[in-house]
Amino acid sequence: MKKILFLFGTRPEAIKLAPLIARFSGDERFDVRVGVTAQHREMLDQVLDFFEIDVDYDLNIMTHNQTLHQLTADLISRITNEILLKEDFDFVFVQGDTTTVMASALAAFYQKIKIVHIEAGLRSHDMHSPFPEEMNRVLTSRLADYHFCPTETGRLYLNAEKLHKNVYVVGNTVIDALFEGLRKFDASDEERLIKKYCQIDFNKKIIFVTCHRRENFGEPFREICESLLEIVATQKNIQIVYAVHLNPNIRDVAYNTLVDENIILIPPLAYAELIWMINKSYIVLTDSGGIQEEAPSLGKPVLVMREVTERMEGVTAGTAVLVGSDKQKIVGETAKLLNDFAYYSEISTASNPYGDGTACEQIKNIIVEKEIGLYLPDVSV
Repeated sequence: MKKILFLFGTRPEAIKLAPLIARFSGDERFDVRVGVTAQHREMLDQVLDFFEIDVDYDLNIMTHNQTLHQLTADLISRITNEILLKEDFDFVFVQGDTTTVMASALAAFYQKIKIVHIEAGLRSHDMHSPFPEEMNRVLTSRLADYHFCPTETGRLYLNAEKLHKNVYVVGNTVIDALFEGLRKFDASDEERLIKKYCQIDFNKKIIFVTCHRRENFGEPFREICESLLEIVATQKNIQIVYAVHLNPNIRDVAYNTLVDENIILIPPLAYAELIWMINKSYIVLTDSGGIQEEAPSLGKPVLVMREVTERMEGVTAGTAVLVGSDKQKIVGETAKLLNDFAYYSEISTASNPYGDGTACEQIKNIIVEKEIGLYLPDVSV
């Protein structure tokens, strides 16, 4: 029996690992443990409850005004002493690009535990944007034993960095999670949420907004807010629904600036509600990586409020448009989607490049065949 530790700290990591945890937990050949660092405590707990994930190790690492230096040092020390030295793990699974991912991979490497990186190969090719995520990705790739890429682009980037062994393209597990979330949703949930968000007029075209990345703090976010105000001032029959992140750099500016009857500010959404809100929307404006992947599966055009994105596959496939924090681009692209139905249809019906919901099955099959002894020709490049 192989012992696996899934380690994560934020809501997006939990969402993308949840279906994988379920798949490995249901196989008697694996003994699964779950550890959380809780970089985002409140939002993480919502996902754990929704996907019914039992946590074995909870470090609850975050403190007020914690620096990246403190966080990284605390993570490596506590992951090692409070988790890795307690049991003999065969694998540590990490997902994405947070500081938890990089620190977990380094701690596992020091203990000579195999590292499995989910959502490998993403690159913006700018070490300072997103910060510190781009460097976290690069470092984790050097440490990982298995690299599961969401798209062929990821594999090509890893190959360019001289990483060839155990590199696989499987799609993104977020699509697996999305389909699982939709299966959990029923008519009573629809009725409950319509009542809960009664201030939203769903007869209008809903523009759903999320924005939380560090790179947008300060002047970029103020320009984004000005863009949203101009959109509601110039477009008819719309409402903007903005799920405001808890970070004060975002929350305080949003609530002080976005004062308009057609801008509805709501707290961060639980995962099931997020899926529902995207599905009820006409357009999505976001700097979230996960939403760039999820919204196309629901047929929603995405305007990406970042200067660069490591998810260029969506832009190339036509499911997303990169607008940054530029007011002219945000307002212009939104107006075009609202008023040019042919343009809207072109983006909303483009094929999602991030997979078909079978990523978790592929990942488990590869680990089984490579590590438990069943024959599989080495198709990694």
